[in-house]
Amino acid sequence: MTRELLADIYLGRSQLLTPIDLPDTSATYAEFYRRATGRDVAQVKSTWSRIIFSGKGLAPRQMGDASAVKRAVASDTKAVGYIERTALDASVKAVLTLE
Repeated sequence: MTRELLADIYLGRSQLLTPIDLPDTSATYAEFYRRATGRDVAQVKSTWSRIIFSGKGLAPRQMGDASAVKRAVASDTKAVGYIERTALDASVKAVLTLE
């Protein structure tokens, strides 16, 4: 997976995979979007508001924590999510590390 493809998935420009989010109040959420897309939380929310209002898509489903993200990704081969590296275990596979 490339950073560009990941950004496209999480900004609604690609439906190749189903994006799974952490809560938008999470520090990991803000850091993920900054690193993956170069956008801050307000810009991401604005982007999704436009997409939803135009009827062109739905925002990523938000899960309560890293464990819920892992369960959602592990149970759906078309899902992709993000978690802290320290939360990674054998139930899911890392496809990209954002530095």
